[in-house]
Parts: sequence; C-alpha cells; structure tokens
Amino acid sequence: MSRISTKTFYILSIVTVCMFSFYPLQMGARVLLALWQDGYVRAEAYPKYLIPYTPIVLAILASVVLLPLFVRLCKKWALLSVSVFGAGMFLLTETLFEQITVFSLQEGTADIGSWQTYLCIATPQVMETVEYRETIGAALAERYNPVFKLHFYLIALLIVFAVIGLVHGIGKTLRTQDHRRWKPLILQAASVAVFIGLCILACFTAFYRTGDINISALSAGLMSVFFIVFGLTAGAYAGSLLYGASPVFARLIPAAIAVLTAILMYVGELVMMGGTLFRFGTGILFEPLGAFVLAPVDLLVIAVSGLLTHLLLYLMRDRRTN
Repeated sequence: MSRISTKTFYILSIVTVCMFSFYPLQMGARVLLALWQDGYVRAEAYPKYLIPYTPIVLAILASVVLLPLFVRLCKKWALLSVSVFGAGMFLLTETLFEQITVFSLQEGTADIGSWQTYLCIATPQVMETVEYRETIGAALAERYNPVFKLHFYLIALLIVFAVIGLVHGIGKTLRTQDHRRWKPLILQAASVAVFIGLCILACFTAFYRTGDINISALSAGLMSVFFIVFGLTAGAYAGSLLYGASPVFARLIPAAIAVLTAILMYVGELVMMGGTLFRFGTGILFEPLGAFVLAPVDLLVIAVSGLLTHLLLYLMRDRRTN
C-alpha cells in the first residue's frame, strides 16, 4: 500500500484510541477539575476506576500520537523506544494519580494507595455491606501489602505494550507489504481485546468474589480464564515479535513467557491475600500440594496458558520456517 494509506492508518488509530478512551479521559478530567477547585476529591464523586485506566489510556494515546516520530527517528528501534516511552508515561501518571486525596465525611481524608485490594477482593455490592466493612474489609486492610500492586502494574504495562505493538506492527506491515505478518497480528489483536474485556468485567463484578477464600464455580472459572488469557496475551505479543524465526524462538519462547506471566499473576494474588490464594473448590485437585501453595488446578491453569499459546502460534506459523 502507499504511504498515504499508512498515514491514514495512523490517523484512524488515534481516532480509535480516543473513542475507546473517552470514559477514562473524562474521569481524569473530572478529578483534575475537582483538585483544581478544592484541592481534594469527595469520595462520592471519585470515579472508582480512575486508576489504572486513565493512566493506561494516557500512555497509549501519547505513544500512538508520537509513534510516526519514533519510526522516523529510531527506525528499527522504534518499537522498543516507543514502548519505553509508553511505560514511562504510565508509571508517571499512575504515581501522580495515586497521590490524590479523597475526602469522606465518615472516614476523613485518605489517599488511594490500597485501591486494588478493595476492587479485586469482592464485588462492589459486597463491599457496601456493613458486614464486609466491619469484618472482612478490616481484616484485609490489616494484611494489605503495597508490594502486590506490582502485578497490577504488570497487567497495565502488558496492555500498554500490546496495544502499542499492535499499532506499530500493522503500520509496519502496511509499509513493507509483508502480508504474512497479518496472522500473528490477528492473534495479538484478539488476545488483547479479550483480555481488556475481562479486565472491564472484573471492574464491575470482581468476578463475583465475596471476600472468602473459597469461591464459587463461576468465580473460579472466570479467574482461570483471566489467568490463561493474561499469559496468552503476553505470549502472543512475544510471538508477533518473533514470527518467522525458528520454531524454538517463534513458539517455545512465547509459550514460556506465557507461563511465566501466569505465574507472576499468581505471585501477585498471593501477596495480595497475605500468603494464601483463592480456592477454586474442595478436594485433592484444589488443595495446596503440601508446603507448596499452588494446587493442581493452579498448575493446570498455568500449563494451559503456555500450551494454548504454543498451539495457536503453531497454527499461525510461517510455513517456510516451519
């Protein structure tokens, strides 16, 4: 395709990102306006999911807008450079937003450093109950460890990297006319779209968790799918970068990255829950293996993430390199 088509694609990319970013950007604007007027945000007016979604879309939007400049100046290092820029933008804006003061008539002022705990332990409806606030919520607050936020940053950074990589990959394909690369890009687009959808679902439902360690079959199923797709998204991103290489590099390394990503998610959950994990059921399949905190079903989820990544990349392989 012509250069005009590539430029048109970048323009459409910016427009698309703006469309999908409208609500997070609106939340950020509302909070900044309240800070400018009052110096704090009232709890009832605070948009619960301001972070990490507003920092995520700010990082993606800035990166997509500047991507042609990175391509022109950095050439073959464009993706690496713009990804580092996007990560920096996310971490900067996330850190700034986390310092926001929220004011409540009942509880006074506080920052929102522990926002992830309360959004992911239980559904919004459960968190509003008196029992949760006086028992489960209080116990979780005592066990709160800010280190666990690192796996939420991993989720956010994966979304930033995957979307930037997708836009860069499509733009590069249009420039080079290498139509073989459409296959891994389609996998990358599908995986990141499903993953973002699951993140949004988690925001509104917390996967129907009630704050108890033992969760329902529905909650366990959704959490398992989330962990698997999380690893798959990381593996698909790596697979798109290594597409066309030897089988070891093109499939086994992305599969290993998927497994490692799923493991890191479990580590984050472990820290968040103060040394325990949600249990997906009762019986030997769901019980920890001795002193090993993971249960057989957890190992199965991790393995499926890697195997699914390998299988999909195999089906989309470059036939010339096998």
